[in-house]
Amino acid sequence: MVVIMHTHLFILLHFLQNAPSLLASPAPSAWRRSIRPPLPPMTQKAGAAFAPKTALILGGTGQVGGKLLRELIDSNTFTRIGEFGRRTTPLDTLPASAQDKLVQKVIDFEHLEDAGLKDEQWDVVFIAMGTSRKNAGSFEAFVRIDREYVINAAKAARSDKHPQRLVYVSTFNADVNAWLPYFKSKGITEDGLASIGYDDTIVFRPGFLAGTNRPKFRLGEAIALAIARVLTMIGIPGYRIEITTLATSLVRAGKLGSAGLPAEVKATQVGRDDARYALVKSVGAEELAKDSHSPCTGGSEEL
Repeated sequence: MVVIMHTHLFILLHFLQNAPSLLASPAPSAWRRSIRPPLPPMTQKAGAAFAPKTALILGGTGQVGGKLLRELIDSNTFTRIGEFGRRTTPLDTLPASAQDKLVQKVIDFEHLEDAGLKDEQWDVVFIAMGTSRKNAGSFEAFVRIDREYVINAAKAARSDKHPQRLVYVSTFNADVNAWLPYFKSKGITEDGLASIGYDDTIVFRPGFLAGTNRPKFRLGEAIALAIARVLTMIGIPGYRIEITTLATSLVRAGKLGSAGLPAEVKATQVGRDDARYALVKSVGAEELAKDSHSPCTGGSEEL
């Protein structure tokens, strides 16, 4: 029972909860349309359409963050990149071009006033930080790292001197009303970030992350991945995504902003009336990554 309730098995829990309605769906395409309404009119300062040139990444040493950092370095759009965190990525493991465009700084999340997060007035702030209750040691420590550090760092990086975009990697099923504390906390984090006042806020809720390179075998992860593969095979999308695909879609979202996301992504506006943000789920992230090297049809910027 402990293994089943582990957060790595959220796919199984959600599927068991929703299996009757999913299996009764007339067809996968119809099912997808039923849960992804079109993006309502923008309320985030018209989606903050601007051409970003600099990017800050928080969480660059994690599974998703590591891929994201390399995508940013390889990008022709971003000419200057900051990697700030409790640890930074060894330069000898990064592309050679990192030496010309990457700024790294080790910071203390307990003393962000000394971190200088807003000194360079970053155009886009990417947050791929996160932990688990097991790694944190307690739920209180999890909240401190996964929620408070994230929100406080985003506040510290916010500048009023020019437009800024925030892109955050959340998790599948994040919801302030969720009954599982992990998903509830993620939902609260999303709302907190949307309340800071960035000109444009985009949140990704990916499914199970495939393609990770864990130092230790995780039984719960292996079971969840197997279930996700089966769901994909029978035509139920959105339960898994390759981290390389996710990283590609994150960079593209940072370039285009919520107003420039292609229609195929089916992003939605969610959140409170005074704290709206664009939400992209796994299916949308996969669509966004597919289109990563073609001109954008939904916005003003051309890749």
